[in-house]
Amino acid sequence: MSIRILLVDDHTLFRSGLRLLLQRQPDFEIVAEAGDGVEGLKRAKELKPDVVLLDLNLPGLSGLETLQLLVQDLPSCAVIILTVSEEADELGQALRDGARGYLVKNIDAEALTSAIRRAAGGEPVIAQSMTAKLVEQFRGQAQAGAQPAGQGERQRLTARETQIVQYLARGASNKVIARELDVSESTVKIHVQNVLKKLNLTSRVQVAVYAVEHGLHVEE
Repeated sequence: MSIRILLVDDHTLFRSGLRLLLQRQPDFEIVAEAGDGVEGLKRAKELKPDVVLLDLNLPGLSGLETLQLLVQDLPSCAVIILTVSEEADELGQALRDGARGYLVKNIDAEALTSAIRRAAGGEPVIAQSMTAKLVEQFRGQAQAGAQPAGQGERQRLTARETQIVQYLARGASNKVIARELDVSESTVKIHVQNVLKKLNLTSRVQVAVYAVEHGLHVEE
């Protein structure tokens, strides 16, 4: 089945180039384009795409405001922020608001198409450089007085679930986690569901943010 994609960006030339690039992929279908957040929301509600590629810097309704409304109205849609901004604050806020991914516009074509497929499959996709910035941001907050995870938080998770959280923080897929831990993918899926339930979270991206915030992130 094709992955149905909506492009939301106020730069017409960039959208045109992106459309041409993505249309070369046999499993991608560009269902519509929009030059602002209001039009993007309208088109998303009409067409219900699988993936929305969303710029942060939009006229009128901001990218983050558009993201919040997209997640609220179309929770099954994977919204990927595709922007020039490499600010850790905007990354963290986008992930908290429900973005499935955060990529910068200097990404190469192969990495972008791979990220779209992974996001459509439910995986978080975050530029490696941005992941490092997110970790540094939370480290800075901790040094400034933010509280790390308490023993009570850790006790809520089993040792295996903590391992799962650490892999999710690195953006690993269920297949990769299963291979690394020598268990079945169905077992990993159950662990992920248990982690989400225990932490009262709704997505793998939120688990990744939680891991960094609470000192459970382990760098590769």
